Amino acid sequence: MPVIPNGPAFSIQEIPFSHYGSWFNVSAVIAQHTMDRDLHLVSHQNGMHPVLRFVPLQPGSGDRARTAWDATPATLTWRHDNGRINLAYDTADTVRLRGDHLDLMIVPAVSELTPFSGTYFYRDPVDNSYQFTSYETGRRYRITTLAGAVAAPAGLEGLGGVARRLTLSGSHGWEAAIEEIDNARSPHVASHDFGTVVDRADRAFRDFTDAVAGPPADRAPAAEPAAYVLWSATVRPAGFLRRPAVLMSKHWMDKVWSWDHCFNALALAPGLPDLAWHQFQLPFDHQDESGALPDSVTHSEVLYNFVKPPIHGWALRRLRERLPRSPETDELRETYRRLKRWTDYWLVSRTAPGQALPHYQHGNDSGWDNATTFDAARVLITADLASFLVLQLAELAELAKELGYADDADRHLRAADRVQDAMLDRLWAAGRFRGLSPRTGQVSTSQSLLDLVPIVLGNRLPREVSDRLADRIASHLTPYGLATEHPDSPHYESDGYWRGPIWAPSTILIEDGLRRTGHSGLADEISSRFRALCERSGFAENFDALTGEGLRDRAYTWTASSYLLLADDLHRRDSGAAPSGHADM
Repeated sequence: MPVIPNGPAFSIQEIPFSHYGSWFNVSAVIAQHTMDRDLHLVSHQNGMHPVLRFVPLQPGSGDRARTAWDATPATLTWRHDNGRINLAYDTADTVRLRGDHLDLMIVPAVSELTPFSGTYFYRDPVDNSYQFTSYETGRRYRITTLAGAVAAPAGLEGLGGVARRLTLSGSHGWEAAIEEIDNARSPHVASHDFGTVVDRADRAFRDFTDAVAGPPADRAPAAEPAAYVLWSATVRPAGFLRRPAVLMSKHWMDKVWSWDHCFNALALAPGLPDLAWHQFQLPFDHQDESGALPDSVTHSEVLYNFVKPPIHGWALRRLRERLPRSPETDELRETYRRLKRWTDYWLVSRTAPGQALPHYQHGNDSGWDNATTFDAARVLITADLASFLVLQLAELAELAKELGYADDADRHLRAADRVQDAMLDRLWAAGRFRGLSPRTGQVSTSQSLLDLVPIVLGNRLPREVSDRLADRIASHLTPYGLATEHPDSPHYESDGYWRGPIWAPSTILIEDGLRRTGHSGLADEISSRFRALCERSGFAENFDALTGEGLRDRAYTWTASSYLLLADDLHRRDSGAAPSGHADM
């Protein structure tokens, strides 16, 4: 019963096995930094929840079989000397399994069933399928045998701590389908054989990869794995996510945060413009009455206790340059309205009386949660925030011109100049940007890369300012990329989140700003080192700046997108095409 591997092999310990549109995956990672000995079906509806545990067994004896895991985009395999089990997605909510000389025991991930938690197990008299009903996800998991049989089901209709399980088995092999369903559905009927299921999944991935991978494989050898990270982390609209959404991960970082989405939109734009546009708009679907965007959105939760930085003007400019066609006028008009409300939020609700510049209320608002910039004061006026707001006002002015709002365009440009002048007047001193408390006026400095992010203003900056920033940025460059805290800082931590590790968003923002100030050599070096880092260490949430080791979540989409974006920009430069995203703002 051989299945030919399709697509790039990957480690399922680092990247979960899933499919475009699906809300569940198969993985050994069952919680933050928690890996089990067995693979689980893990759902991301109502949060991240391991639902079913898969245990391969020796036929006849029922002993646990020691297996190895092989994963490609189309097929997941438990491999044993004497047999194997293959799993593939038939549709976004259905997987097919096929076993040969190995049985598979399926048990609930949570063993105890209470009135409020756990998994109830019963046999449906309508179609004779077996169903596990999960309190945690609020969904049912229907198992239908297609060949072979269910051996020794246990715990049917049982409560409390009774053991619940079923075993898929067959002397001539077995086959089954598992569906994640809301409540009721017509009995499952297999419309394709297993080989066709695998081929269809492989084609779906190949079509996605062809659209987003960009440069030739020899120029971007990690493009195909990067595409898989994005493809497999994309979910269909459900719950609070009203559009197809690229989650940050199908590990525990299974949300859309209100700046992460921008980097995914940029990577998808040339080949999948509709999906890219959806990514940009996702948080704006939940903009509140003040104009604020939520901190994050996921299936069953929208959080507003923090926000994220207003990089959306910067991102929209780059996005419009990368899209193969311009959005319709009505779309631009609605985007202008949303972006204006988001900008006004910072100018009104986040600018204290008597102040000319907005402030963050916590490091979380900046996206750099624990950066040393915020050690002296959490509520802080910073130059990165002012810079993003300048770019957002400049993009609003461009949109206003296109839409025929001439007076608005002039007003936005004047506001951009006022914010930039105030930033340089109040925050630039002794060759560096500093933070300022809006309450006390206390000045703070740090060795965080965050203080150098104003390079994103590009050639809007005075030359002496951009040159000084470029020099300091270069001092953060390790053999692997830009350390978020200077390696010589007493506060540097190798796995300190924003206090040392290399991150994708800071890399992209700074690389872009350096190009637009004419520091292309340094920008080239940053791009090259980050791409090499991803090719060596994968698409981790962040990386040890001194060793290059991948840290935290190992299947993070904005890292994969940033790799694709940098590779595509390099390809455009080398091919003589106008590099995207480098126009003046």
